[in-house]
Amino acid sequence: MFKRMAAEALGISDIGVIVGPADYGNVDADDYLFTEDGEQIFFLIKSKKDEYCFTNLGLIHVDGDSAISSKRSIKRYDYASHQITGVTIETAGTLDMDIELKFNLDDTKFSIDVKKTFIEQLKDIYKALISIGKQQQRDAVCRGNALRTLDATASVHKLNIAPGAGGLVSQFDELLTALNTAMLDTYTKRDFSDVYAKYIHN
Repeated sequence: MFKRMAAEALGISDIGVIVGPADYGNVDADDYLFTEDGEQIFFLIKSKKDEYCFTNLGLIHVDGDSAISSKRSIKRYDYASHQITGVTIETAGTLDMDIELKFNLDDTKFSIDVKKTFIEQLKDIYKALISIGKQQQRDAVCRGNALRTLDATASVHKLNIAPGAGGLVSQFDELLTALNTAMLDTYTKRDFSDVYAKYIHN
């Protein structure tokens, strides 16, 4: 008990370790996966206070109040709605016990301390997060183009079409529905399994 309190006071209790796939079933975050939607864990950092669970669909943060409390908050950040930016690694100095992974999900800043012996594994998640962020930027451009296309199609649909042109109206309705469905399918559940499979080497 006193050792844990001392570690908390010294700020060394929350240095994380990389959890391997064989132990994914033993972490708290596993209970909050949307397995029904094909969600799976690709990378997990665990400390005494927190878990940072990187899945193909988003980040699940099991947020602990302190190393000596059992209270946890479950926070979820889906890649479909949260942009990854500012990914960096701060390597350890001679006397440091840890290295630091930093990144942002929109306005939420993360700074995760990990034991320096896990530097090689941390390089993998660093590459994966940067790649996901780049793909999110490309998605944003494509989403903007798709929205402009929908607006243009809707404007044409509102034109006063001469009698007997019902077939054309029907075609516009079908095109509008197809474009809207394609956007929803593409952007409401973004799956980055391929990116993780490329960079994560467990």
